[in-house]
Amino acid sequence: MTADTLLERITDYANRPNPYPLYAELREAGPVVRQADGSYLVGTYHEITALLHDPRISADPRSRAAPAPGLSEEAPQPPFLRLDDPEHHRLRTLAMRPFGPPHSPGRIDAMRGQITELTEELIEALRDRPRIDIVDDFAYPLPVTVICRLLGVPREDEPLFRQWSDAVVASADVRPGEDTTERDRAGQQARIEMGRYLIDLAEQHRGQHGDDMLSAFINEPDPAMRLTRGELAETAVLLLIAGHETTVNLITNGALTLLRYPDQLDRLRRDPGLLPSAVEELLRYEPPVHMRERIPLADIEIAGFTIPKGASLVLVLASGNRDPKRFHEPDRFDPTRPDNQHLGFGSGIHLCYGAPLARIEAHIALGALIPRLGTATLAQDPPPYRHNAMLRGPRHLPIEVQQPA
Repeated sequence: MTADTLLERITDYANRPNPYPLYAELREAGPVVRQADGSYLVGTYHEITALLHDPRISADPRSRAAPAPGLSEEAPQPPFLRLDDPEHHRLRTLAMRPFGPPHSPGRIDAMRGQITELTEELIEALRDRPRIDIVDDFAYPLPVTVICRLLGVPREDEPLFRQWSDAVVASADVRPGEDTTERDRAGQQARIEMGRYLIDLAEQHRGQHGDDMLSAFINEPDPAMRLTRGELAETAVLLLIAGHETTVNLITNGALTLLRYPDQLDRLRRDPGLLPSAVEELLRYEPPVHMRERIPLADIEIAGFTIPKGASLVLVLASGNRDPKRFHEPDRFDPTRPDNQHLGFGSGIHLCYGAPLARIEAHIALGALIPRLGTATLAQDPPPYRHNAMLRGPRHLPIEVQQPA
C-alpha cells in the first residue's frame, strides 16, 4: 500500500503541534506503507518492536542502497548509536564502564543530590516571576548542566556546543523530498569540530583522575578497554548531545501535558508517589523521540510485505505508542496505566543508553515544577515547536504564574 505524501505530512513543521491524527492515518494505511521515493513507514507497535529486535535491520546509515550525497571522506565513523553489532556492542560496553553497571553501578544514582540541588536553584530563581519560559528558564539549563558535570565539560562553553549540537541534530532529522546536502555537510563539520574540542578537553584531564567521564575515558589503564581518539570523540559527542536534547523535550512535554490535564496535575500534586508511573506514561503519550531510521541488510518479510535490502525504513515510535492494538485507550493520558511497555526509549540493542539518567532528571524536575504549575496557565497553546520531526518538543513554553496574594 502506498501513501505518497504521508511521510512529508508527518514531518511537515505545520503538523508538529499535533501529529497524532496523522499517526492514526499511518496505522490505518497498513503495518507497512511504501512511499513514492522508495522509503517505507511502519507505525504499528508490534511490527516496530519486531524490527527493532531483528538483527537484519541496520542502524548504520552507510548501509543505505544510495549513500547520502555530499559527505567527504573525512566523515567520522558514526557513534555507537548508529552502529551494528559487534562494533556497537564493543563501543557501548566501553562507554558504559564509567557510566553505569557493572563497573560504575552507583554513578548515576549518586547524582540525585546534585540534580535536586540544581533543580531547587532554578526553581528559586523563578519564584517571583509572573511569566516563565519552561524551556529557556528550566528544562534546558537543568540537563545541560547535569551532562556538563557528568562529562567534565565547562558550563561556560555551552553556547559553543549548542551551535554544534543544533547542526548535528538537524542533520539526523528525517526530511523527505528535501535536498539535504548542505545540511548533511554542516552536521558533519559540526561533529568534527565538536569532536576536536572534546578530545582537546579530554587531554587536559589526562593524569588528573577526576570523577567525570572524560577523565575516566582518557585515563583508562587497560589498553584493551581504551577508546581510540576517534572513538572517544564520537562517544563524547553522542553523550553530550543525547544527554540533554531528549531530556529537554521530556521535561517540557511533561509540563505541557500536565497543564493540559489539570485533574491529573492535581492528582500528582496530592500523591507524588505516582510520579515515576507518570513519567513512564509521558514517555508513551508525548515521547521526546518520535521516529528512527533503519536500513534492512536483506529483504525483510513482515506483516505480508517485503521491505527490500538497502531501503530507508522509518519506524514511527510515537505512532506505536498510540497503537490501540497494544494500549487500551491510547489517546488518554493515564499516569496509573499498567503494563506500560512503551517505545519512548526505543527497544532492542539500541535501547537508550541514558534512560536511567533521563528518568531521574524527569522525576526530580517535574516533582519540583508541579507545585508551581498548579497556579499556572499556558500563555500560548499550542506553543511553537522546534523544526525537527525526529525529536519533538516545544521551542518555547511560556506560562503565566499567578502570584500569591
